[in-house]
Amino acid sequence: MQKLIAAVTVCFALFLLWIIYLANTGQPSIFFDFVRRIPNGDKLGHVLLFGCLTLGAIITTGFRCFGLLAGRLKVYWGTAGVLVFVLVEELTQQFFPSRTMDINDLIADAIGISLFTLLAFAMNTLRKRQQVNS
Repeated sequence: MQKLIAAVTVCFALFLLWIIYLANTGQPSIFFDFVRRIPNGDKLGHVLLFGCLTLGAIITTGFRCFGLLAGRLKVYWGTAGVLVFVLVEELTQQFFPSRTMDINDLIADAIGISLFTLLAFAMNTLRKRQQVNS
């Protein structure tokens, strides 16, 4: 199951990179047209796309964490990776005439990353309980 989730996550990441390429180069896409038709579709898309990427990255990395603040705060490697990716992607938009750097996109990304990190934490807690009870 882990390998399947990893493969799906890699494919999803490649899909996101393709969408970012289309946006950076100002090319049209059926996805952009679809998002425009939904109220707040852009922000909802940011929440769901980067949230799902985060969940996939956390599962793919086996729920591994590293410690911050002298080890008192545990951070999933998958969360950190997606967060860095999102920050770089949003900050580089200023170099593309077809893009606009938007703090609201970053907020939507952070909401998605946070919600799906909490979901991963709940899944991992449940998984550990099931292992103890087996």
